[in-house]
Amino acid sequence: MDIEPELDGLFLHNSTYDYDEDYVYEEDIETKGSRAVLIPLLYSVVLVVGLLGNGLLLAVLAQKRRSWSLSDTFILHLSVSDVLLLVTLPFWAAQAGQYCGWCFGGFLCKISAVIFKINFYCGILLLFCISLDCYLSMAGATRLYSYKRPRLAHISCLLVWLTSLILTIPDWVYVGATKRMAQEKRWCVYNNPLSESHWQLVSRMFHHTLGFLLPAAALIFCCVLILLRLQQSSKDLQKKKKKEKAVMVILPLVAVFFLCWMPYNFTLIVETSRGSNSKENGDSSSLRTALMVTSVLGCSHACLRPLLYLGLCGNFKKRALAMLRCAPAECESSLWELGVGKETLPEQSPEEEEELNQKKSDNQLAQSNQC
Repeated sequence: MDIEPELDGLFLHNSTYDYDEDYVYEEDIETKGSRAVLIPLLYSVVLVVGLLGNGLLLAVLAQKRRSWSLSDTFILHLSVSDVLLLVTLPFWAAQAGQYCGWCFGGFLCKISAVIFKINFYCGILLLFCISLDCYLSMAGATRLYSYKRPRLAHISCLLVWLTSLILTIPDWVYVGATKRMAQEKRWCVYNNPLSESHWQLVSRMFHHTLGFLLPAAALIFCCVLILLRLQQSSKDLQKKKKKEKAVMVILPLVAVFFLCWMPYNFTLIVETSRGSNSKENGDSSSLRTALMVTSVLGCSHACLRPLLYLGLCGNFKKRALAMLRCAPAECESSLWELGVGKETLPEQSPEEEEELNQKKSDNQLAQSNQC
């Protein structure tokens, strides 16, 4: 007589159970909790400091409208792009801190993502225009922008905005408020995993090459040429000091821009290269956290730029302090010392220099009467 034991209870459950699916580690809860507090706090600091700094900058520019310069034009466009970015920061802070994630609809998601990219594109392209003008003035005593043709500066700024809008077309198409995996939260991200959409991957590579790598390489190359040309500049100490002033303003602006935006773009490149495989490696959460933190660092550039102007541009600092004290300010020829639009003259004889100085004094007297 065969006895067949009945296996019941625990032995009937042969299927494996995925404990990671339902179990939430205490470490993950603490990480998400600290991230939900820290990142909105950082966004808030950037928002307050950025609005105060750019508001002061725009007020100074409005007061100086009678003696407008070409440098003011580029500074104005940089400030406008920063203010647009700052306006979207409360939405990103709410997404990082709220339980529901992105709660503002698909249209605001697209607008915020597009403005985020436009700020980056405008920043790097406008800095390239300023650096290129500085190099050309050192290299061949010529100017890309001149007071004889001021429309070229406005056309360049318009082309920068138009190029930035064209580069953000993929964001208009693919960015949306969607759920990730089995989560209930909605996030303002690319709609589908990169591996599931060939055109989405192409658009991301479009950003990496045309939007980041090529402009960054051109800007760095231009700055290196400026430094090399500065070492070979003329023996005229007065002219060399003027060139050094312009370089000492341009190079820190470029350096801070890259320090703020490089981490985000490199993290984005890593995410693109891994695609959906990052989920298999368990790195999707760490990549999302890295993108969130580095995007805050990129946005901080909007509040750092006015602080750089205050530290590097003496005339702007004087005008800003005079405005805060409600005191009359002297009419300065240049607030930013970028040298954009200033004609670089060749070596001159003492008689020609004396005649040129006399003309400059007459022009300064006329400007003081207008102020």
